Amino acid sequence: MSKQHLARHAIRFVRHVVPATIKPARVLWNEVIGFMFLVIAGLFALQGISAWRQYHGKPGDLIKLVMIAVCVVLLGSYGVSSFRRARRISRS
Repeated sequence: MSKQHLARHAIRFVRHVVPATIKPARVLWNEVIGFMFLVIAGLFALQGISAWRQYHGKPGDLIKLVMIAVCVVLLGSYGVSSFRRARRISRS
């Protein structure tokens, strides 16, 4: 076999295999990232429950609760959107 023949087969192999492995890798990446965001959001939610139990009406306590709520919503929405993106990629 000549080098050109081998190179042509290698290029054909890469064109066939790479797209077939990139798509599942992207789906898995988005699922892992989504899981991590949801876990961190859950940890913030647990901290929020603890802060709610210790709430005494002070302005500092209220600011802490608001910041925790913002973090839970933000991280949770990133987690859900990452799972939705993974699903959209797997269906295409």
